[in-house]
Amino acid sequence: MISTPTRLRQQCRPDTLRAARASRIDIPTSHSIAAAAEPAAHPNGVTSIDHIVLVSPNLSRTVEALGAVGLRSRRIRDAELGGRPMQQIFFRLGAVILEVVGSPETATDGPSSLWGITYVVADIEATASFFGERMLPVKDAVQPGRRIATLRHRDLGMSVRTAMISPPILSR
Repeated sequence: MISTPTRLRQQCRPDTLRAARASRIDIPTSHSIAAAAEPAAHPNGVTSIDHIVLVSPNLSRTVEALGAVGLRSRRIRDAELGGRPMQQIFFRLGAVILEVVGSPETATDGPSSLWGITYVVADIEATASFFGERMLPVKDAVQPGRRIATLRHRDLGMSVRTAMISPPILSR
């Protein structure tokens, strides 16, 4: 029998979203040829979404469901949380990254759930100043050259963990 981590690595091959129809993913969608709107500026400095984190009680099931709509993982990272092994599985959705997190060893029933969202901000220091004590100190991010800070989301009446991150360093 193939172990869950090995099976996940076999299922997760680099790819992109290809022709997923709304009926297959049960989200109403439509196509438009209109030019994109200019984003409004906000004092918090948010310019886009960097990544969304889902917690899955069953990584194999979640990866399979994402694969059914044409998504393939770009990377798997083994990690630990509270002394327990976990995996982070990354999918690219255009400019946004979907990070699915869960135990590679156990699977339980229940749905995946939104754990957190990280926004890109134009100037992380200006954003930290805007939020003041409602934001933890800015620190180096996992991604080289980037900085990140976590909001005290509950202090702001938010139910979802939220972070702000500096823009990516683009390769030349």
